[in-house]
Amino acid sequence: MVGIGHLKRRFGQYAGIWVSAFLLSGAAILLLMMRMDLMEAADLVLPIMLALTGLALGVGVVMSFFSDETPLTKIIVLVLALLLLLPLLWAPVSAAVAIAYFTDRSIEYSGAYAAFRIAVSNVLWPISQGFGLGAVLDGLWTAFQWAASIVGFISAWVNAWPVIRRLLGQEAPSRA
Repeated sequence: MVGIGHLKRRFGQYAGIWVSAFLLSGAAILLLMMRMDLMEAADLVLPIMLALTGLALGVGVVMSFFSDETPLTKIIVLVLALLLLLPLLWAPVSAAVAIAYFTDRSIEYSGAYAAFRIAVSNVLWPISQGFGLGAVLDGLWTAFQWAASIVGFISAWVNAWPVIRRLLGQEAPSRA
């Protein structure tokens, strides 16, 4: 039997980590930009945020393994964590990319961004070779960026919407 409630709780935590990593990374980079260049700020913030984001995901997986959930639920949590690791790690990087976009700068000059992109490419390259896609790594990178951003947005929205509805108050009863 699969613990659906446990999986929902883990997805909620995943969304919280994604949004927190995005916002904290963006805020830290913007604060540091008062004293240094965007690339220097990104190079300071991104490695720390990537490590903290990965650690937070790992803590959730370990907590699931020490829970009273069924073995199948634990396996599903592990598989989903592995599948969603790269989209989660994209959250702090996407904050830096967004800041670079709005400041009309090229994020490719950041060493931390370049290292992240190389690491993701090292994961995507064997996958592209396995499917016989060869030289479409740039297309896979773009697809990864879009997919990771969509996963993060959807997970954040699904978990934020109930809070937003509570803040807006109850709807007036309709009159027939």
